[in-house]
Amino acid sequence: MGRSEKNYSGKPSGKWAAMPLSVMDTPAWRALSTAAQALYPWLVMEFKGKRFNNNGQIKLSVRQAALKMGISKDTAARAFRDLQAKGFLRVVRGASLGVSGMGKTIEYEITTITTPSNPLRASDDFKNWSKGNDFDVFEHPHKNPRGKNKPCHKYRAATC
Repeated sequence: MGRSEKNYSGKPSGKWAAMPLSVMDTPAWRALSTAAQALYPWLVMEFKGKRFNNNGQIKLSVRQAALKMGISKDTAARAFRDLQAKGFLRVVRGASLGVSGMGKTIEYEITTITTPSNPLRASDDFKNWSKGNDFDVFEHPHKNPRGKNKPCHKYRAATC
């Protein structure tokens, strides 16, 4: 058999995400919402592979996820929070406004994949999840909770 006749089955072309049964057959996975279960493969597809390990720098905004999945931004945001609460995602760096005025999206670590800092073992936080014991969900700190130059009372113009 010549080189041109080799069977290359099993080598998919294009991008794909592995969904191990060891991840899907856990109580944490079964407790996820369907939107979170649908979001997880999209996050895994942002991983560039073991050679260019970018885990811990996975960037997918809520708006991008909503567009890819065909859902509302609120549902996508709930899915991100659900994945964090069950231990599948960890926030490495929060979103910010860059120096040039362009926004920088939040950076995630997928706990089922090894990181550059620990290439031998993934953290697998989701295996330690139990019902009623959700992990902490990252919330941005409120820098100006009342809004810029808003008065304390809606009928008075004085500031507090």
